[in-house]
Amino acid sequence: MLRILVDTCVWLDLAKDYRQQSLILAAKELFDGRQIDFFVPDVVKTEFARNKARVAEDARRSLQAHFRLVREAVDRFAEDDYKKETLHSLNEVDQRIAMKGEAVNDSIEWIEGLLTHGLSKATTKAIKQRVTERAIAGLAPYHCSKNSVGDAILIETYADLARTATAKGQRVAFVSHNTRDFSDPDGDQRDPHPDIASLFDGPHSTYWTSLSDLLKSEHADYLEFVDEELSWTDEPRRLSEILETARLLERQVWYNRHWNLRVQVERGDTKVVTKSEWETAEPHSRNSRVIVDSIWKGALEAARKTEEEVAWITLARRLRVGNGQRQAVSAPMGHGR
Repeated sequence: MLRILVDTCVWLDLAKDYRQQSLILAAKELFDGRQIDFFVPDVVKTEFARNKARVAEDARRSLQAHFRLVREAVDRFAEDDYKKETLHSLNEVDQRIAMKGEAVNDSIEWIEGLLTHGLSKATTKAIKQRVTERAIAGLAPYHCSKNSVGDAILIETYADLARTATAKGQRVAFVSHNTRDFSDPDGDQRDPHPDIASLFDGPHSTYWTSLSDLLKSEHADYLEFVDEELSWTDEPRRLSEILETARLLERQVWYNRHWNLRVQVERGDTKVVTKSEWETAEPHSRNSRVIVDSIWKGALEAARKTEEEVAWITLARRLRVGNGQRQAVSAPMGHGR
């Protein structure tokens, strides 16, 4: 079984992009099937917990910021005829932004499950001592002018895991998007920095800058679908489709109730009376079994218009299907007999 230590930045990058959900789920299925395992240093758990809310908010804010700028530009500079049509389309985008933002929360939940059930690795005193020595020597990740304590703890934790794996003939891998701190600065960024290159011998320990590439190299047959899934987007329904479907459902419910009343009128269970008959009737007689003729006439006309409206909606949907567009499937109008 391959055991993988994944840098926090990888998990955060996967979480903030809803298009990466298929990769997260693939990793989860391989993990649940005991095909792979994850080493989870305490520093990774802490950093992910500290940054997850920011990632979710940034993903939502980024989409909304772009959307707002486009809307403002259209509103200020577009011609009136073009403006109306474009702003209508932008309303569709606004609805999709909310749905895409919700996907980030699902990704965070799945990743937290992997971090919770992975192999937890505490930061020992020996690791802290080596981190200090690495800092004094200016070795990667301390070769950059920034606070790299967390990165140093990560690589020293992995050093312990790699040594143990080599001794036992096991296989481990290190994955990070942080190429500035961990990759070769003068060569291929897919290669580790010379200061940490000794930790990666190939047969037992490998360095990766892409979790997707690692999983596909290990489980090519299982992950054949990943490339296709990563490029496929589950497009939510357009706002106009949702409103149209809601309107159709509203009319169907009303029409069904109308026919229940029409059946009662035809059977004589409900009586149609004139307005004067209604006004002169005893108060207790004015109930659901009596309806004024003018109101009944309006209900019949509303039923006719509803039939026409639903017919047009149905026709429009059939035309969209003929043009290769997706449609919502709805039940035909029915009588509530």
